[in-house]
Amino acid sequence: MASDQQTPIFTFYGDDFTGSTDALEALAINGVASVLFFKLPDDAMLRQFGHCQAIGVAGESRSRSPEWMCATLPAVFRRLKEIGGQICQYKVCSTFDSSPQIGSIGRALDIGAEVFESEFVPVFAAAPRLKRYVAFANLFAAAGQCVYRIDRHPTMSRHPVTPMRESDLRLHLGNQTTRSLRSFDIRSLEAQDAGARLDALLREHPHGVLFDGMSEQSVEKSSALVWARRRRAPFVIASSGFTHGLASHWRSMGLLSATATPSQATRTDRLIVFSGSCSPVTESQIRWSLANGFTGFRIDPALIGPAAAATMDAALTALQAGRSVVIYTALGPSECVDAAGGEPLGSELGRLLRDLLLRSGVRRAIIAGGDTSSHAGQQLGIYALTVRGPLTPGAPLCEAHSHDPNLRGLELVLKGGQVGGEDFFRSVLEGKPG
Repeated sequence: MASDQQTPIFTFYGDDFTGSTDALEALAINGVASVLFFKLPDDAMLRQFGHCQAIGVAGESRSRSPEWMCATLPAVFRRLKEIGGQICQYKVCSTFDSSPQIGSIGRALDIGAEVFESEFVPVFAAAPRLKRYVAFANLFAAAGQCVYRIDRHPTMSRHPVTPMRESDLRLHLGNQTTRSLRSFDIRSLEAQDAGARLDALLREHPHGVLFDGMSEQSVEKSSALVWARRRRAPFVIASSGFTHGLASHWRSMGLLSATATPSQATRTDRLIVFSGSCSPVTESQIRWSLANGFTGFRIDPALIGPAAAATMDAALTALQAGRSVVIYTALGPSECVDAAGGEPLGSELGRLLRDLLLRSGVRRAIIAGGDTSSHAGQQLGIYALTVRGPLTPGAPLCEAHSHDPNLRGLELVLKGGQVGGEDFFRSVLEGKPG
């Protein structure tokens, strides 16, 4: 692919904003020129990024109902199909948390298969870089140094919105779609005749095929198998493991031009962190930062709005004194608010963050929490992101594109609740991978 390629080879829709930047990073660090839009791009927006080989749209379907998905996703998928690209990925989190009522991956599969006229839909959850693995269709994920079956994971089995109660993804997805699902397991994937085995499975006409993945090599191999069958399967349900695997396969096949990977981030003087995450991982990051020089402000979700003005004034004073700040709604699961308030809370946090950025002149910020990022991100006055540099897998430092010159070039990290080490906020401040 030449650097002036006008028709993208790949498109994707992220079911939340943090997952969208995860996919954006997977492409960018492999030398794929990529952009992530915050809404469906018009032709003028596409021309601005005409050099990009991958076009993404950040969405919020992970926190939405099947009815919302049926009303919204067909137009999204039709636009992505119109833009071009040989494969369109519906980007999901590698924890695969979803339910028939909220963030239904099965419903997305139904809609995407119809719009893209897919003979079958490949489904990937594995993301070894993020310590998420699939063996015999069962999903496993790390927490600290231990790896758990997803339905026994200390956090994901207790997720406040979509707790994972089943590790067999055939059964999990079977509760969300009536389409037939089959597993292409690690034995078939690692066999020398893997392609022939997959074709034999496809002769049984499954609507969806779940791929195992235990290593970077196995994920790349499965991505290559799907790429070779992309005319039959132009729509894929997948985590960033697939995105990494596919980009790596492109490189090995010589389909990418000379590497144009992002540069390393540099230190900034001050950092603003807004967190709506209830994750114990984010809790540890907040506690570490408060013990290591950051100034913290807790916002009571029940009182957010005009009552937050005094807190924002105090945060501005701290920033003007040269300190970095962390503004949070919860310290761990015990302080988590009712999930029904997630959208208005996230949207208000986004408005507060934008106001604080403009008043303080700070040029780097973090939003922590998947749903929070999706709702807050839409309030920032940003229309697109590109990757500035890697920090930790799944949460790159991004550059904002905005019509507002005061926000243009803002550096932003959208961090999922489970992402990053306890000193991650310092890593973002210093621009050093952590």
